[in-house]
Amino acid sequence: MAALAGRALPLAIRDYLEGGADNEWTLARNRSVFDEWVLAQHTLVDVSNVDAGADLLGYPSAMPLMLSPTGMSQLFHASGEAAVARAAAAAGVPYGLSTMATTSIEAIAATGANRYFQLYLFRDRGLTKALLDRAATNGYGALCLTVDTAIAGNRERDLRSGMIMPPRFTLGSLMSFAIHPRWSLGALKNRSFQLANVVEHVGDIGSAGTSVIDYVNAQFDRSATWKDVEWLRAQWSGMLVIKGMMMPGDCASAVACGVDAIMVSNHGGRQLDTAAAPIDYLPAIRDRIQDDAQLIADGGIRRGTDVLKAIALGADGCSIGRPYLYGLAAGGEAGVTRVLSIFRSEIERDMGLMGRTRIADITTDDVDHISQFRSKPGNAWAAAKPNRIAP
Repeated sequence: MAALAGRALPLAIRDYLEGGADNEWTLARNRSVFDEWVLAQHTLVDVSNVDAGADLLGYPSAMPLMLSPTGMSQLFHASGEAAVARAAAAAGVPYGLSTMATTSIEAIAATGANRYFQLYLFRDRGLTKALLDRAATNGYGALCLTVDTAIAGNRERDLRSGMIMPPRFTLGSLMSFAIHPRWSLGALKNRSFQLANVVEHVGDIGSAGTSVIDYVNAQFDRSATWKDVEWLRAQWSGMLVIKGMMMPGDCASAVACGVDAIMVSNHGGRQLDTAAAPIDYLPAIRDRIQDDAQLIADGGIRRGTDVLKAIALGADGCSIGRPYLYGLAAGGEAGVTRVLSIFRSEIERDMGLMGRTRIADITTDDVDHISQFRSKPGNAWAAAKPNRIAP
């Protein structure tokens, strides 16, 4: 799917999807960290009936996987967020709609997906309040507050290509658009492209000489604190989720503020480079908060085994962003459906190979760090592995 998406998208759009901050060390580590853990393989267990079902954010889910909120999905395919939501509904997994989506809160509600809404703490609290009220009115069961974007990360791929807001495309980017006519024609025909959940709250800004993008960028609040989380908790009666938190102490503070779930995330390696990967902190976070909140591992998930390792390390489930966007770019709704089908088949098969028939049966006993094998003399496989950061 990533290869198909790479062929379908112009370079600037592909780099926007795949890129990270600075040297992209954290982006790479989000993936490579999974190679540091091995799964236990229990045998002579009756695995004739494997059930991968889970409860995520108050929703029943066909597998311990949900879809992260991603901004401006119509950049990757004209069908955008609506196609992703329909695929999620068909697969029986929760879908997160971004404030920066190109499809409205109301339109996604009409898809019937089990949905949650991602929100920022804007300087204009009236805008924040209006968005959460719309989410409540339209049956969004959870509100997800993103807390790691008060300052934008240094995404150098986007700076080089001109994929910034508003765009300032380079000659090379424009040439890439020209040699991807199918994408370019689809973009030209897609006249509905806008920040659908914000534009109606902006009002008449044309006379002020600004744009919706400029307005939104100016609204990110660098002064937000725990008191603002407490304010949001008082405003929202449903499940409250925080996304973009990894420090165990911060997670404990979130629980104290009444947060129900934490998406342990470094924003896909797009914010602070050289930050650790989410699963580096999962065991410590689980130990700190016990069962007081759900933990969702967000970042680097590409395989069913990745999901099962995260669960063994303390997560209740995982969320994906780039994988389903690859599917969207490659084939619209059908592409997203295919990605989710791959994940489900891998999760169920790998559970059976582990000798585990329910997600609740997966524990810390089902995972080991490879450093434990390096200490054993004569282990040629372990000796061939490069040294990596210990958990």
